[in-house]
Amino acid sequence: MNHPAGRQHAHVPLRPAGIATLDDLREHLQWAIELEHATLPPYLCALYSLDPERNPEAVEAVAGVFIEEMLHLALAANLLNAVGGSPRLDAPELLPPHPRRLPHAAPSLELSLLPFGDEALGMFLRLEQPAPPGAPAESDGYETIGQFYEAIEAGLRRLCDRLGEAAVFTGDPARQIGAEHFAHTAGRMIAVTGLASALTALEEIVEEGEGTARGAVWDGDPDVHHPDRDEVAHYYRFQELRAGRRYRRGDTPRSGPTGEPLAVDFAGVLPMRPNPKIADHAPGSAVRTAQEEFNRTYCTLLHLLEQAFNGSPRLLAVAVATMYQLKAQAQALMRTPDGEGTMAGPTFEYVPPEERGWTAGDEPQRINVLPDGPYLVYGGVPLRRKRKIVSAGNDALTWQTGDALPTEPTYALCRCGHSGSKPFCDGTHALIGFDGTENAGVRPYRELQHVHDGVDISAQRVGELCIHAAFCIGRTRPIAEMLSETGDSDVRSNIMGRIDHCPSGSYSYALRRGGDTIEPDLPPAVSVLEEEDGLASALWVTGGVPVHRADGRPLETRNRMTLCRCGHSSGKPLCDGTHRKIDFREEAPGRAARPAGTAIEKGSTA
Repeated sequence: MNHPAGRQHAHVPLRPAGIATLDDLREHLQWAIELEHATLPPYLCALYSLDPERNPEAVEAVAGVFIEEMLHLALAANLLNAVGGSPRLDAPELLPPHPRRLPHAAPSLELSLLPFGDEALGMFLRLEQPAPPGAPAESDGYETIGQFYEAIEAGLRRLCDRLGEAAVFTGDPARQIGAEHFAHTAGRMIAVTGLASALTALEEIVEEGEGTARGAVWDGDPDVHHPDRDEVAHYYRFQELRAGRRYRRGDTPRSGPTGEPLAVDFAGVLPMRPNPKIADHAPGSAVRTAQEEFNRTYCTLLHLLEQAFNGSPRLLAVAVATMYQLKAQAQALMRTPDGEGTMAGPTFEYVPPEERGWTAGDEPQRINVLPDGPYLVYGGVPLRRKRKIVSAGNDALTWQTGDALPTEPTYALCRCGHSGSKPFCDGTHALIGFDGTENAGVRPYRELQHVHDGVDISAQRVGELCIHAAFCIGRTRPIAEMLSETGDSDVRSNIMGRIDHCPSGSYSYALRRGGDTIEPDLPPAVSVLEEEDGLASALWVTGGVPVHRADGRPLETRNRMTLCRCGHSSGKPLCDGTHRKIDFREEAPGRAARPAGTAIEKGSTA
């Protein structure tokens, strides 16, 4: 068998009962996703237990491995998508109790949640251990990760030989995660479209873990932090940390690292309690409450990754932002005493969607408000721009619909007002510490409305919903003053037209008091509003698309409502017109827009 360039070990036969069908292949690639995910909680515990002031080099090493494991997770998802599968991440089987086995691996590959130290290094070295020369490919019960991926490669080649490449790679290319999502890392993000790119992706995963060949310590990439150095594979990075010395050119696995000293202060570590569990603490206690919050955030991350890997790659930016929240929550736990000289720690236990609050609602098309984060829009709701048309006297006349904006099945819209790729979220909310606390009421419109009668028209208004779009203010006087003249059908028609253009639905009307409200025929959509002089306004939700608050409570579903996108409304998530007071713009002067896909950078989680 010919291996991709760089992998110089000889092929060995696959053990019986391996990968014989496309369903087998998809099952094993899902296992690969579970494998790569399983490494993340132990690496995060070790990383967040390190004092970055006392252990900057150890932080750099562990953070680098974590980011590359995220890369491997995305590569495994690309592989599964390429062969017509659907990656699963938001599922209870991905978070069994620790200590736990690596999924479908030999019992010796056990994972625990530990602070950084000798025990954690021993676990990581066993996890990343290169396969010995002549070791067979193993599709289940594998002794090393390299042997498992060898089995996937063998099965993939065999299926392509038997069925033809076109019959194997049937997935939608639009579901692939692209290189732009992993900028500034040494690893390669590879879109998988056929056998050659699939083999390259498998090569990338194995080489970053165990080296470019059995007998080499390098992974073939330059060191992103130190361009003058070659990058060391994961297994050998942990050897460096244990030995307190770096590898240099000419070193081999047998020689060990003989280069410059690498400072590791094993005392500069927070003493996290090993394998913590929620059940260790009473309901309502401070530690348990913090652990539950962390678990909800981590399961939010899994949900976002699953959406990103199933047709909405731009959500990876929101997933990355969620990691910043995880960092703060984990580090707060690790500074909370947990008895007997230990500190608390994250438990990485699964939280069902119905217990996360913000995931409420099962409507195919809906908007969910992410805590202190963006609006997640599900179901391919059309997104477009609308610009307010005004008269020469600055009288609001109508809305002009612009081109539709390209979206994915699930997309995220900025709520903090600081994204560099508005209207989409780019993760900036996490960097600026956006407080998205919501205080909009959930009482129905009918209970809040004030009614003003005219002739053959009854105008209804809820002032709390007004965003000051000014359609209710005529060239000379507001609607309230015109109602007395509604015996004139032209005046009455004028009022109806203005109310129909009110984006928030603050104003509505019926033909008589208590009668059925007459609403304009608006399709399910989200419109990005622009008012006079380029003023950036609200997000206009039309057509009865449901909106759920971050605490899970639904806002009343209406034909039209407006959501804040400047980040300053006093009635979040609804717009209250504050964008006018702060002169909110799509782009601040002199600020260049960023693509809607925040890159995962080495050390970004440290």
